[in-house]
Amino acid sequence: MSNIHALCQQLAGQLVNHDLTIATAESCTGGGIGARLTDLAGSSAWFNGGIISYTNQAKQNLLGVSAANLVEHGAVSEPVVLEMAAGACRQLQANLAVAVSGVAGPAGGSVEKPVGTVWIAWSWGQEHASQASATARCFHFPGDRNDVREATIEAALSGLLSQISEPIPGDYGLPN
Repeated sequence: MSNIHALCQQLAGQLVNHDLTIATAESCTGGGIGARLTDLAGSSAWFNGGIISYTNQAKQNLLGVSAANLVEHGAVSEPVVLEMAAGACRQLQANLAVAVSGVAGPAGGSVEKPVGTVWIAWSWGQEHASQASATARCFHFPGDRNDVREATIEAALSGLLSQISEPIPGDYGLPN
């Protein structure tokens, strides 16, 4: 069994146990996170959907990413993935969302953002608003396009699982 499949199974169990739903906002993975999640039977109980926003225009129109952040920071940046994740929660009415944007290669890299640079954000929906409601992290994954995309999917799923395992913003009566 692959690590990604095992992560999906663990995540599904936690989502069901806590009666939570998730959504995805994907760029460099092209829907790969959503595809892996929906490989599991019964995923409709906790996966609300995903938005593949490969272009800047799609990020703006579908997720509400600001043009100013795209111009100032670029699509592969902390402010953009944070907006993508918040937009996925809002648009798909999920409790929690993950967003990814990166340079999978083989082209498209720069000195500042070489191939393998990926930003991932995890965001709780409005009903869970607190100062700890969103977080983002920059990764630098080695390998070819497929390697970068697979590593991104694994990191995104691990982060979702971590978000649920930590104290959840709001009053759920869950153990800390």
